[in-house]
Amino acid sequence: MYNAHGCGFAFLIDMGGGKTRTAIATAGTLYTRHLIHRVLVIAPTSVVSVWPQEFEEVADFDFECETLLGTKKKRLDQLDHLKKSKTKALKIAAINYESVWREGIIDSIMDYDADLIICDESQRIKSHDAKQSRAIHKLGDKARYKLILTGTPVQNNAEDIFSQYRFLDKSVFGDNYYRFRNHYCVMGGFNNKQIVAYRDMDGLIKKEYSIAMRVTKEEALDLPDQIFVTRKIELTPKTRKLYDRLRLDSFLELENEGTVTATTALTRLLRLQQLTGGFLVADEEEAPQSVSTEKLEALQDIIIDYVLGEGKKLVIFARFLAEVHAIEKLCEKVLPKDMKAVSIYGAIKKEDRGPIIKQFQEDPKTMIILGQIDTLSTGVTLTAASTCVYYSKSYNYATYEQSLSRIHRIGQTQKCTYIDLVADKTVDMNISKALKEKKNLAEKIVDNWRDIFS
Repeated sequence: MYNAHGCGFAFLIDMGGGKTRTAIATAGTLYTRHLIHRVLVIAPTSVVSVWPQEFEEVADFDFECETLLGTKKKRLDQLDHLKKSKTKALKIAAINYESVWREGIIDSIMDYDADLIICDESQRIKSHDAKQSRAIHKLGDKARYKLILTGTPVQNNAEDIFSQYRFLDKSVFGDNYYRFRNHYCVMGGFNNKQIVAYRDMDGLIKKEYSIAMRVTKEEALDLPDQIFVTRKIELTPKTRKLYDRLRLDSFLELENEGTVTATTALTRLLRLQQLTGGFLVADEEEAPQSVSTEKLEALQDIIIDYVLGEGKKLVIFARFLAEVHAIEKLCEKVLPKDMKAVSIYGAIKKEDRGPIIKQFQEDPKTMIILGQIDTLSTGVTLTAASTCVYYSKSYNYATYEQSLSRIHRIGQTQKCTYIDLVADKTVDMNISKALKEKKNLAEKIVDNWRDIFS
């Protein structure tokens, strides 16, 4: 990892390709060679609590790990404990991106004086001028060794490279964003402030790979096949009537707005998607109202077939919290008393998520894990299951792609089956079509809103 440019390195490894384990092996090598004593892991909130579990499973060296979660006081106490610990082991502190720059915490982390800093899902620091990014740059300037981990090839968004490499090794692209932008980006648009094209991409990629290793999942692993199944669900006449009325209302609202923005169109699309999942929210302050059960009935059949019939574990993704709670009740009804289902969603404490994942992976009686797709789609291993059900989906392709790799990754030996529950002739079909085309629906909806709502 030490090179002519400094002490930073990028592991550009596809999701499920083992980037976390590669990082742990790197840390272990540096530690056993007496080059590092303290590690700081900075990761998305949903992943922080998973890192200690990964160290437990992979590390063949002594370590002591603290996840800095909870109140500010609790985080500082945990870090202070780690600083003062006399244990002869590699000290590891793990914290989420959103907290690292906070007043009082950043100073304590600076005093922790990590020898190695690992930025997991490093695209979180792509904005060079964000407080979060600037704080991590400051930490990186002090640390001797630095790693970034991402499954996304950074050359796809050239301007995003700068901040990540500014942390990693500022000798590669310099420490001035505007000088970088002037060299690699073509400006245009209003007041010449928009990036409209790139130049010297060969030179940029050459510099990028001077301190990086790119590994695709296909290159790294011999993983089993993936099977994608769509189950179309027919709405009852009552639900169809309700859906068509809401769709027409949305069309008329957009038609009368004049200029349609992505935000206004997506807000109305969201209402239609909520309805296909069985719920309507009349007002933001009101609780969701159950209006249909068609998807829940289809999911019940899957649980009976796969869990009760074949003894297989299931991962269930849903977009909305009301759906998660409805599925929880369904599991309570369908599963026998000796079987369990667990959930992860926004309100679940970050420090509790790691143990929940561990329970699903290790407990033979915990047959189902379900959660909101934005919360459960990143950085967790769910290979105890080989079947994944999408009750509803996010509009974002990156989120969807991340979710696919929760079961299709190192440790999986079975064919992976993905079941997409799609209400026929609804927005569900538009969302699935966009994701199959590897597109974000938000990018298409302004030009195509009439096709969706008419």
